[in-house]
Amino acid sequence: MDAFPLPLARIGIIGGGQLGRMMAKAAKRLGCTCVVLDPTPGSPAGQVAGHQIVGHYHDPAKLRELAESCDVTTFDIEDIDTDTLIQLVREGHNVHPSPRVLALIQDKLTQKQALAEAGIPTSPFIPMADPSPAGFADFGYPLVQKARRGGYDGRGVAIMRSPEDYPQHLPVPSLVERFVPATKELAVLVARGLDGDCRSYPVVEMCFRPGENVLDMLLAPANLPAETAAAAEKLAVRTLEVLGGVGIFGVEMFLTGDGSLLVNEVAPRTHNSGHHTIEANVTDQFEQHLRAIVGLPLGSTAQLSPAAMINLLGAPGHRGRPVIKGMAEALAIPGVCLHLYGKAATAPFRKMGHVTVLDPDIETARRKAERVRDLIEISGEDHP
Repeated sequence: MDAFPLPLARIGIIGGGQLGRMMAKAAKRLGCTCVVLDPTPGSPAGQVAGHQIVGHYHDPAKLRELAESCDVTTFDIEDIDTDTLIQLVREGHNVHPSPRVLALIQDKLTQKQALAEAGIPTSPFIPMADPSPAGFADFGYPLVQKARRGGYDGRGVAIMRSPEDYPQHLPVPSLVERFVPATKELAVLVARGLDGDCRSYPVVEMCFRPGENVLDMLLAPANLPAETAAAAEKLAVRTLEVLGGVGIFGVEMFLTGDGSLLVNEVAPRTHNSGHHTIEANVTDQFEQHLRAIVGLPLGSTAQLSPAAMINLLGAPGHRGRPVIKGMAEALAIPGVCLHLYGKAATAPFRKMGHVTVLDPDIETARRKAERVRDLIEISGEDHP
């Protein structure tokens, strides 16, 4: 019989945002302690972990301080100094997912090249070091331009439907890919343990806000034929096997009109498409990630109830200390589960929280979620 001294593990989390916050909560349930590295004192994750190193994700000394004080280090963001993490792994520190995998994924071009070389279906693409009207015209419209580095939550992406859209282009080294007229945008979470065991979660459908490219509503499970759902899960597992690494990964896909599945992007971390798992699945994505990186058996990914999830974004035109309206009315709706992230200041379209709605009927869950979206507004006591 196994015997574990408590705390089970001391986990370092690079990034103190909402993903780290939810991970720290799961860590406490599993008998682990956490240390968070984030430049903002009292970060959302730091509030829950109780111990935070104040420092930047690109500060080698702070990254080293974190790794040396913990049994295993992980991250809730991708914009990290991977060179330092790779050196720490060489010295014997545990960092999961692998910093080499993170470095590959950080660059949208090398990520796409790795997928294409492995035969993972994805949209046609070319590198473009210096974007130009002629370069875009040669590739052909409509197209999607992605900054090779630094894009996140809709930033670093420009959709160009015609030459008239060129003034909106990003003047940075880029990946240019064919625009995919998808019938649905899907995501599959896949976890891989230290022992190589792989488990996928049921496929979810993502609906995005036009203009901001930020996830607006998620439906779980996605309304798909059983064979399409099975193919999506299989493709996600194959994608993770190509990339390698331990932990949880979010694999985003397009479903095209002819029923084909194309991998869009991979996130080597817990993912916005898995927040509903906290209430709706046997093992939530945050606990699953921790099980994977500390070497515990992976948990069941079975879904207990259909769910709809919406992000709560800062209201346009508001900054400063958050003020939430409509919360009591929203919580009176059966099946509504509210998560606020503890961010000290709101800003337009900043993720301030999320709501998961459980209901035996997915369409009812969707309607309730739309009602909650209309009710709740996060404005701010604006700075003078």
